[in-house]
Order: sequence, then C-alpha cells, then structure tokens
Amino acid sequence: MAEVESRNTHKVYEKDKIGEVQIADDVVAIIAGLAATEVEGVDSMAGNITNELVAKLGMKNLSKGVKVELTEEHVSVDLSLNIKYGYSIPAVSEKVQEKVQNAIENMTGLTVLDVNIRIAGVAMEENK
Repeated sequence: MAEVESRNTHKVYEKDKIGEVQIADDVVAIIAGLAATEVEGVDSMAGNITNELVAKLGMKNLSKGVKVELTEEHVSVDLSLNIKYGYSIPAVSEKVQEKVQNAIENMTGLTVLDVNIRIAGVAMEENK
C-alpha cells in the first residue's frame, strides 16, 4: 500500500485543465531561499546554508531559514538572513523582498502578500 506524504501542498487550477497541479510548501520555500541568496549583500540563509553547499546537502536544506504560509492563492514568506558586513540592511532587504516576490509569482502563479525579513547575523569578511 502506497504511503501518502504529509507535506502541505497547494492546488493550482488552470482554465481548460486536463489535470491538477499541486505545489508543496517546501518548493515555495526553496524558491524563496534561492532567490534571496542571489542578492548581493546576502551572505547566507540563517543556518549557514550557502550556494556552494547546495549540491552536498540536498534540496531539503535549501528551505532552511525560510517559513512559508500558503492560503488559497496567496503566500506569506518569512526569511532569516545573514548579511555581509558593509552593506545597507534596508537596501539589501528591499532587493531581497522584490526578488523573492518576483520569483515566487513567476514560477508558481501564487500572489505574494508579504515577504518579512529577519537579519539573524552579520558576516565579517576574513582578511586573506
């Protein structure tokens, strides 16, 4: 007997559909995490996940530092970030909010209500 996964999913319907599309909360969280780490000034997601470690750790860990709440066709995102020293926190946060919103809306068709950011730490550059 097949076991059903207990992950939360959201059904996406399309006009003249021939089937059903479901998007797991984890997928939205991964999209948000990847979009956030692409912004200049973001060192990593809180929890020390960096782009170099993505291949080693697997996709499940990409959602670390991301909390997603899905309703019918809306999504709220909470991100915990480590920011690089010397960057403007308000400017970087605004860029992260825009990039995360655009990525989620373009890839899933869901409407992003808000992207809340918590700065968990500041990463100091090591002198080489």
